[in-house]
Amino acid sequence: MSEKRLFRLVHSEARRRAMSAVADAPDGYVVEVKEPTRNLEQNALMWVWMQAFSDQLDWPVNGDRVKLDPEEWKDILSAAFEQETQRVAMGLNGGMVLLGKRTSKFGRKKFADFITFIQATAADRGVEIDEESPEGVDA
Repeated sequence: MSEKRLFRLVHSEARRRAMSAVADAPDGYVVEVKEPTRNLEQNALMWVWMQAFSDQLDWPVNGDRVKLDPEEWKDILSAAFEQETQRVAMGLNGGMVLLGKRTSKFGRKKFADFITFIQATAADRGVEIDEESPEGVDA
């Protein structure tokens, strides 16, 4: 058994096959059971909101109020969602680098909570979207 095997635990047969694969695995192999990460609909909704923040708000950067791109808003909002507990490191040339969390690592539940946080923050700051939420989003 040298290939990677992934089992989505959605019924008893999948669970049986996963347990069999674990029983047959050579010594030293690793097993990880975890919540699935965010889905495509959640990801799409996040970027709709990031674009809305980018289009509608200016933000202070280096003493000036400027427009930020959606990726920069994702950095700000994910830091706030994590209680701004990211670490700050010195850059190679003396600048500052935020060592942030990666939302791609969030499980679906945590990502749904992040979307809810984004929507609440948007409401507090008057940011709106014109489109309906993509279907199938757990937010």
